[in-house]
Amino acid sequence: MADSILDNILVPKHIILSEAEAKEVLEKLKVKPYQLPKIFISDPAIKALNQKVKVGDIVKIIRSSPTAGESIAYRVVVE
Repeated sequence: MADSILDNILVPKHIILSEAEAKEVLEKLKVKPYQLPKIFISDPAIKALNQKVKVGDIVKIIRSSPTAGESIAYRVVVE
C-alpha cells in the first residue's frame, strides 16, 4: 500500500512553483494567474504535498504521455 496518494502511479507529479518560477511561466504563456485552470486547495494531491500551499500558488503537473512522452500543465490553487 502506498504511503501517500502521490506515490500512486496513476497520480501525476505535482510541484509547487516558486514566485520566480511562476512569474517566468506566466510571462512565457502570456497569461494572468486567473486565466490558468484551477485546482482546489482541498484537492488530495495538493494536501499530500506537505508544504505550505496557499491560494494563488501555481502548481506544475507532469503527466506521462504515450505520444508526447511527458505532458506539462499548470494550475492555480483556489479556495
